Amino acid sequence: MTNDRKELRVLLLSRYGRLAASSRLRSYQYLPYLRELGIVVESKPLFDDRYIERLYRGRRRNAVPILAGYASRLWHLATASRFDLLWIEYELFPWLPAWFERLVSRLGVPYVVDYDDAIFHRYDLHPNALVRRLLGRKIDHVMREAKLVIAGSDYLAEHARRAGARRVERVPTVVDLDRYHVTTPAADRTYTVGWIGTPLTAPYLELVRGALADVSRDGRVRVSLIGSGPVRLDDVAVDMRPWSESTEVAELQRFDVGIMPLRDEAWERGKCGYKLIQYMACGRPVVASPVGASRGDPRGVGCGIARVGGSRIAGADGRSRPGEGRASVLRPGHRAAIGVSAAQRRNDQRDFVIPCAV
Repeated sequence: MTNDRKELRVLLLSRYGRLAASSRLRSYQYLPYLRELGIVVESKPLFDDRYIERLYRGRRRNAVPILAGYASRLWHLATASRFDLLWIEYELFPWLPAWFERLVSRLGVPYVVDYDDAIFHRYDLHPNALVRRLLGRKIDHVMREAKLVIAGSDYLAEHARRAGARRVERVPTVVDLDRYHVTTPAADRTYTVGWIGTPLTAPYLELVRGALADVSRDGRVRVSLIGSGPVRLDDVAVDMRPWSESTEVAELQRFDVGIMPLRDEAWERGKCGYKLIQYMACGRPVVASPVGASRGDPRGVGCGIARVGGSRIAGADGRSRPGEGRASVLRPGHRAAIGVSAAQRRNDQRDFVIPCAV
């Protein structure tokens, strides 16, 4: 029996290559699964991995690769009519008006646009009044022209609806459970408080520097950072480890508890909580700021989270516990209190794995 189903040809216009977490997790990890469904995706990132490597090393943005990326994108847009659909990450050209999104829409080339960050706040909350005036509603226009807006969090989905998007679907950032496995930490090793991220998100660790210093003071707790790059946290002994896609799960399995500190500001409220999903996919409890996805339904991504805000800590049952210090929840004795069983956590994450997202 032959399969006469016509292939759907999609041009993926991602912001970055696979090295960048946003592009890797919101698009590239789906491609093998989409191919099985007869959806052929050709990916053309705006910026390649070398650009991201420079950012992670703290180097200044160079105009040459930026201009080269814009020129390459223009070239690829000229071929858009060969495809059935465009799949855009955020926008076509950062810091330019939505001219090209309007153009492809007028030419009858449908597009979907995906968000896992509150990109619109880069424009509508920019300190420069001219940027706010020229670009403040840019992302709203991009959303309205799209056939579909894919949002990684409720905050982003609600903004898309307010912007007048025709159709909005909430698709969380997900994990591949073929890679993530629950393991039990050895009882005779040092209790590990861990964090995973990039040099661009490592500054959030300063928010919990005091708590980390407190719990690690007696030497019974160590702090492990994956992918942070060089970080200095006074009075905290830190084990900094490089990130790689091939080793990240093994590194996460070395944690006893994972942390996700965030500021409670507009940009952070759009965060999709991928760290939380990673930690819990490994069967680890989480301590997180009550911002973005960690404020959500405790039956979903919030299950097994101790939310830390002010001096009140909410456990996996959602009840606030006054009187416990910020640091105490990170201590070894609290692991069982704030966790749920590894099997239950993975069951609660059924909406946060690739097959369900596809």
